[in-house]
Amino acid sequence: MTFAIIKERKNPPDRRVVFSPKKLKEAQDIFPEARFIVESSDVRVFSDAAYREQGFEVTEDISEAGVMLGVKEVPVEFLIPNKKYFYFSHTIKKQPYNRTLLLAMLERNIEMYDHETIVKQNGSRLIGFGRYAGLVGAYNGFRALGIRDNLFKLPKVEHLADLDAVKEELDKITVPPIKILLTGTGKVAKGAREILDHLKIKVVSDALYLTSTFSEPVYVMADVMEYNKRKDGKVGDKFAFYKDPSDYESNFMPYAAATDYFIAGHFYGNNAPYLFTREDAKKRAFSINLIADISCDIDGPVAATIKPSTIEDPFYGYDPITESEVAMDAKNAITIMAVDNLPCELPKDASEGFGEMFLENVIPAFFNKDERGILKRAKITTKEGDLTERFKYLQDYVDGK
Repeated sequence: MTFAIIKERKNPPDRRVVFSPKKLKEAQDIFPEARFIVESSDVRVFSDAAYREQGFEVTEDISEAGVMLGVKEVPVEFLIPNKKYFYFSHTIKKQPYNRTLLLAMLERNIEMYDHETIVKQNGSRLIGFGRYAGLVGAYNGFRALGIRDNLFKLPKVEHLADLDAVKEELDKITVPPIKILLTGTGKVAKGAREILDHLKIKVVSDALYLTSTFSEPVYVMADVMEYNKRKDGKVGDKFAFYKDPSDYESNFMPYAAATDYFIAGHFYGNNAPYLFTREDAKKRAFSINLIADISCDIDGPVAATIKPSTIEDPFYGYDPITESEVAMDAKNAITIMAVDNLPCELPKDASEGFGEMFLENVIPAFFNKDERGILKRAKITTKEGDLTERFKYLQDYVDGK
């Protein structure tokens, strides 16, 4: 079986890759029956020469491969019929802008495996770039704080070599005595927490955070049951909430009244209550003045996130009174960081971490008859040009309804 590392062709350019040269060599050593080839790329964070040094063929023509391994969406004109593809297709939530891509894969009898659909039996994701989104997102929030309040100057992550260099820059700054709220408990939130812990910011309990003032910076990590509550006043249950959040309402305002810097690292499920609304942001008690919205759901649970920002221009201001965009440092504005492709800023570390997960969870499935059901659960489209049973809910999306 031949696997190909494909060239990333989406704009803006993405320098990440599924396997670094060293991790690909490790995969080759573990699975000698597999063959790996690499499509030449002048974008990738690792050079063609680095793959050749590890003994891999680097070529312009990868059509002999049966399995194509990429990161971002493949432009329709570059999809090769009758192949297996792995990449983030951004179709499973019926994203309108990628319907044409899903149609093309069905028409070309492509077996599509989305990185987002590579999950355990219980539905939790096995691979992704979440940790790196959290790391970069939290760092960017501090960078915004330094610029806005003229406290310190942190360079852009994309200008730094790796995570070690990021942490070296953080060692040079002093964070003022602010209160920081971090929502979530998954990979994104844990990545953000790495930054907070590296800065030696003290973690405190919810009770202390909500009732006390501090002479040093502190943070609290709030889970979904802390900022949501049952409408009937009964004790909430996290798993019941995930299954059906309709019995719950937001309990975020006590945090909003106590917080300076909010890092949104949570996963937002369909039909869950918004954390805060635009009306909430107008209230005098609302104290948040800086948001790093790593989750980046536009006009959604974090009402101040009215648009995504970019690596080139990562910050903007939200005026809660006019509900409009203003300068990031405008008076009474909430400063927003809502870059929606954060791991791209740390391509080397992100690629190395991703490859480790992919080698552990996905490649073995091709050689052990998919004993854990990884490939079966992940497959969206079949070689016959149909949706798999698990993804039949996309049929109306395919039909344009």
